Amino acid sequence: MKAVMYNYHKWIKYEDEKILIKRYEELLKKSGFKILKKVEHYFDIQGYTGLWLLAESHFAIHTFPEEDKAYIEISSCVKEYFDNFVEGDAY
Repeated sequence: MKAVMYNYHKWIKYEDEKILIKRYEELLKKSGFKILKKVEHYFDIQGYTGLWLLAESHFAIHTFPEEDKAYIEISSCVKEYFDNFVEGDAY
């Protein structure tokens, strides 16, 4: 087996964290990923960082409400799930 990692990242328009969390957790599951654990941090003034440990690697959301944007990133060693995620990310 060859070691390969697929990576996708982009800036998106900021939305409430609850909306982003729901949207991306559903997309991860629909894409075939298995979520092992989630770690979250809400910053005192504003902002959110969430990290999802996946059986197939990891996903992250970082929000910047003051700039009306958020950053998402996923890394995966399973091309099929990765492609499903990228195709499903029409936001």
